[in-house]
Amino acid sequence: MTAVYYVLVIVVGYFCGCIESGYLVGKLCGMDIRDYGSGNSGTTNVLRVLGKTRALLTFLGDALKSFVPVLIVKFVLCPAVPDLNAELIQLVTGFAAVMGHDYPVFLKFKGGKGIATTAAAMMAFDWRIGLCCFIIFVTVTAVTRYVSLASILLSAGIVVEILIFHPGRWDLFAMCVLYAFFAIYRHRANIGRLLSGTESKIGQKVNVNK
Repeated sequence: MTAVYYVLVIVVGYFCGCIESGYLVGKLCGMDIRDYGSGNSGTTNVLRVLGKTRALLTFLGDALKSFVPVLIVKFVLCPAVPDLNAELIQLVTGFAAVMGHDYPVFLKFKGGKGIATTAAAMMAFDWRIGLCCFIIFVTVTAVTRYVSLASILLSAGIVVEILIFHPGRWDLFAMCVLYAFFAIYRHRANIGRLLSGTESKIGQKVNVNK
């Protein structure tokens, strides 16, 4: 019977994730954000193409679409269905939202890289892990000016943090490995540019005149 709830949160989480904030913000500005800059609809690309205000709107949208579903599962579904593995189903919900963000069915599976969505899911799941995500991201970005490097280290960090804050929970560890794998995989082009020294730093703008 509990399998039904997992199917439910996966479907709902995925379709919440499919709401592409960056794409919608771009359309309000008369463009498809995926045609500019890095070609994805995430916060960093919106920042480079459309500026801080629209990037903030994108970030909030991308964060809320995992944060809210995970909180609902945590405080509504899990208390109502005590037989559920509460921690696991929360992470499954967040991961489904990340997959919706990365591979949105309505946009031919061409979405963002899922960092804001991942971090927000972690914050809703366990504020300590969410705080670690924030500290890593801010520190690495401030020191190196590379958002991509900060995103990669944030994602890798959750694998370590789950071991620290939830020792012995190998089911949760496996889920966090999935989060990290897809986040790093989505940054594979950035990794190549970091290694070659051609990666863009935060603050660099993109010419939108075509």
